[in-house]
Parts: sequence; structure tokens; C-alpha cells
Amino acid sequence: MNLILLGPPGAGKGTQAINLAKKLGAAHIATGDMFRQAIANGTPIGKKAKEYMDKGVLVPDEVTIQMLLERLGQPDSKNGFILDGFPRNISQAEALDKALSDRNSTIDAALLIDVKDSELIGRLTGRWVCRTCQTPYNVKSPQPKVQGKCDRCGGELYQREDDKEAVIENRLKVYREQSLPLIEYYSKRGRLKRVSGEQAIGNVEKDLLEASKATAGRVK
Repeated sequence: MNLILLGPPGAGKGTQAINLAKKLGAAHIATGDMFRQAIANGTPIGKKAKEYMDKGVLVPDEVTIQMLLERLGQPDSKNGFILDGFPRNISQAEALDKALSDRNSTIDAALLIDVKDSELIGRLTGRWVCRTCQTPYNVKSPQPKVQGKCDRCGGELYQREDDKEAVIENRLKVYREQSLPLIEYYSKRGRLKRVSGEQAIGNVEKDLLEASKATAGRVK
């Protein structure tokens, strides 16, 4: 089962992708992790990507696709995969479809976690992170035992610059501009499934699992 997980910042994609991958026995492939692994392993495509990154420019789509295919060739992907953070635009989606088609494969479903902006802003502005171990906290979750201190290591809790309201509003604006064409792309191909992200984490997971099983294997 090959899936793409879509959703705005703060929708909980990372957590849900990990949980869903475990349930389905699929590989969880996050774009950032994929880049770091390829570069750390010193693969030819990883070295090529590093050249672009060292120059401070975006890695071309064709290089990213090659890296993704390299990652999909690993044993843990034999039962399928869940992409988290890719594709980000139409050209990447088209390149991904072509690359998979050349391998007699396809994307079974694109699962969209829907959360309204006001809820996302509330979640993200309420997030604080430990400077030492990066453990996240949230004003809507159980508070640390000592205000401003991490329960795990005692480190200082701080709010990241990109979790401040003005920055979040801009991040959401950019997300909408990039994602709407992508959502339409998968919707036209009968692959898109929407799931409400404004539920308990367990209910979101349950709905994503049901949606993936309902669309997987359909002829596109």
C-alpha cells in the first residue's frame, strides 16, 4: 500500500504517519530523514544532493525523485510506504507518478488531514520545546511539573520563532498556496481522502486507517 499524507503545519502528520506505518507494516518516509540518511550513507545521489544544499539552493526535483526511488529500494519498503513531506507541488507529484509508473507501481491514496486555521494557530502558538532534548509541550496538554522546565531532562522550555502567530499565519498562507493545486491533482485522479484532524489522536488514526483501506488497490 503506497500512501501520501497531506496536511498543514500543526495537523499532526508526523505522528500519524509513524502510527499508520506501524499499523500497515509500511515504511514511513519523511523527506528530511530521507535526505539526511542518503547524505550520511554517502550514496552517489546523496552526494549530489549535498552539493546543492551546501550552495544553499533547492535540490532539483529530479535529484529528489532519484533519492526517493533509492530509498524505496530498501527492504522495509517492500510492503508499501507512507510519504510525509513529499510531494510539495504539482511538478513533484507528476514526477513521482511517472517514476512509480516506470516501476509498475502507483500511489494508492493521498490522505489529507483537515484542520481549520484557527485551530492550527492555537496549537502551534501553544507549543514550547526543550532547548536540550527537544521534547515538545503544549498549553493544551498536561503541563510540566516545574513551569518552564522539561520533565525529562530539566532543560529550559522555549517557543520557536516559527511558532509565533505572525510567522504561523504566513506559513499557513504558503501552505494553502502550494497545497490547493496538489489537493486538486489527487482529487481529480480519485485518490484524495479527507480526514478531520480536529479529533482525538486515536480517532484521527482510525479514520486514516479506514480511508487508506477504502482507496488502496483501486484502478486509477
